[in-house]
Amino acid sequence: MTARCIRLRLDGAPPIRYSTENRLAGRFAEAGRQDHNLGKDQPMSDSVFPAGNLMKGKRGLVMGVANKNSIAWGIAQQLAAQGAELAFSYQGEELEKRVRPLVESLPGSPFMVTADVTDDASMDACFEALQKKWGRMDFLVHAIAFAGKDELQGSFTHNTTRDGFKRAMDVSAFSFVDAAKRASALMPDGGAMVCLTYLGSERVVPNYNVMGVAKAALEASTRYIARDLGPHGIRVNAISAGPMRTLAMAGISGGRTLMKTGKDWSMLKEDTRMEGVAGAALYLLSDLGHSCTGEVLHVDAGFHAVGVPDIAEEG
Repeated sequence: MTARCIRLRLDGAPPIRYSTENRLAGRFAEAGRQDHNLGKDQPMSDSVFPAGNLMKGKRGLVMGVANKNSIAWGIAQQLAAQGAELAFSYQGEELEKRVRPLVESLPGSPFMVTADVTDDASMDACFEALQKKWGRMDFLVHAIAFAGKDELQGSFTHNTTRDGFKRAMDVSAFSFVDAAKRASALMPDGGAMVCLTYLGSERVVPNYNVMGVAKAALEASTRYIARDLGPHGIRVNAISAGPMRTLAMAGISGGRTLMKTGKDWSMLKEDTRMEGVAGAALYLLSDLGHSCTGEVLHVDAGFHAVGVPDIAEEG
């Protein structure tokens, strides 16, 4: 497998290079899966997304698709199946080459726009393009996160650096605050937003480390954004998905064990399904989600509610 590197530019710093071949694979993402230990480019599931008109006439931006196994891509497919008009943000030529064939496979006229969430000028240009194309928008899907691989293993206390902490918070939490501010300006008639989080924000998960802290900040930000935008008719929620075969999971040391534990300890005794996560996003982004805001919705087969798992009797 040829290593592919993507650049993430921070203000006042040279581009950071990191490869999708290594264990981090940390491209902004609750996104696709590249980990060779989990299989090469195999579908996560044969997902079926119900068709309908729940999103007909609604337009929105999806941020964070990396490949066909991305959670963001599953959400996009479900929204498209319900009639939504979609735009997709991306960063860099490598990601564009991987995502464009997916986007072009959707019905309607979806389009792509470049966006570096660490660069204000790039974000300005992204939302100016949306305004020029649509004039307004109705929803936002945020599925972007990043932490260095050395900080996603071992000790949180000893492996977290000042720069790494700031970078994780900037890309994983502040980027939603920034995107929400910009998107809300294009929602004069109200709308809805969702971001993706994980249980490591609430409980200690081995090796999740600084990303857990960043996700906790993301969830707190979700509540404050919901408070601010509520009077404008904009609902803001987070989806806490269980472990799935994504690029984000591949970047965490011990990701395979997390997936097995998530299934074995869950109430439903099953892996988190893409249909469930995408369906939750559809609920929160459509008119079905009226009166729901400031919420963190767990979609993890009930794993989050388990204190102590059932222990089978020996013998």
